[in-house]
Amino acid sequence: MSELINNREHRSSLDNNRQQLLKEIIKELHQGKSTEEVKARFTEAVGDITVEEISILEQSLMEDEGIPVEEVQRLCSVHAAIFKGSIQDIHRSHQPEEQPGHPVYTLKKENAELDRLLHFSISLHLDQFRKSDDEHNRLKLLEDLSLLYDVDKHYSRKENLIFPFLEKYGIFGPTKVMWGVDDAIRGAIKEAKQYLIDYKGNAEQVIACIEQVSREVSEMIFKEEHILLPMALDKLTEDEWVSIARESDQIGFCLIDPEHEWKPDRQPLPVQSTEERSGYIHLETGILSIQQLELMMNHLPVDLTFIDENDVVRYFSHGKERIFARTKAVIGRTVQNCHPPQSVHVVEELLRDFKAGVKDIEDFWIPLKDQFIYIRYFAIRDQEGKYMGTLEFTQNIKPIQALEGQKRILS
Repeated sequence: MSELINNREHRSSLDNNRQQLLKEIIKELHQGKSTEEVKARFTEAVGDITVEEISILEQSLMEDEGIPVEEVQRLCSVHAAIFKGSIQDIHRSHQPEEQPGHPVYTLKKENAELDRLLHFSISLHLDQFRKSDDEHNRLKLLEDLSLLYDVDKHYSRKENLIFPFLEKYGIFGPTKVMWGVDDAIRGAIKEAKQYLIDYKGNAEQVIACIEQVSREVSEMIFKEEHILLPMALDKLTEDEWVSIARESDQIGFCLIDPEHEWKPDRQPLPVQSTEERSGYIHLETGILSIQQLELMMNHLPVDLTFIDENDVVRYFSHGKERIFARTKAVIGRTVQNCHPPQSVHVVEELLRDFKAGVKDIEDFWIPLKDQFIYIRYFAIRDQEGKYMGTLEFTQNIKPIQALEGQKRILS
């Protein structure tokens, strides 16, 4: 049982010569060589490659060779085509991840539905659109893409639940690369939908955009099932998978609902009861029990998140109607790793200004579906002005914007 629970041991190390050869091959792609030319050399020189070797390779390209995350993302699809068919199969008969409700089982079921949507509905309706770009065929494609955007939940669970655990084991490169590609896919789906909504006869542009989306989603399915998930299964403990399973429904599922709740062979770690979290906190202006304080924070009509002086997420409120999903996996994670690579520079600039005392507050506001979201960041300082962290305050202010006249307490 201990092997099952604590499957953390490093099972293999990558030979330095082989790693160098792999890096040279990827760099040749970067320098413009054709996929077929490099693939032939790869097959001849390297043969089979393990999932762990791909992980080490991507991270080394960024850390040792200085290739930016964005460039590795661009290369990711190309070298995935090279690795396809050469990655060693991992056979796990009668393993927990084959049981309905296990996070990996659910992710694979979602991938099967995504694959069906891509290669049946979207492929069929795209062929029909090629023959006639009338309203009926345009609306069919728009409906398909709306379903496809459900992949956002699939990617969000991966990014906010699996990635934090991998980072605890020092795996950063592949997560950053994959998150960037996820965001590119989200953007491409939105772009294709907008082309269809504002259709102006640009059929070729629409077709090209949807074909690109289909390719990218298909390649991401391959990379998840042959790289990310085997790597996560090799590193994460059963308790960590239990935690991921518990948190998953807070984000939601893609195209399907889990068939069953996953219950591992042993009893999972118990959830702390209210009594076990009893106690009192002495504040400057009063005394509250832990239960009172938590209930009070969760009843505020806002989302709160606190990041400490080291940029580590320490707390978030969890009211009934959170605006942006948060999972407990973010606790103890640096805020930089909670954002996609493309937006990290904005976060770092804001924190730099807060730490330097240049700013104390920063505000943003965005429309989101039927809400208008007001996001405020406050630099938290002690009595001497020392920076202690940042508080994120998020609220839907659309009902406030609609207020008119007056309402007195007794009216």
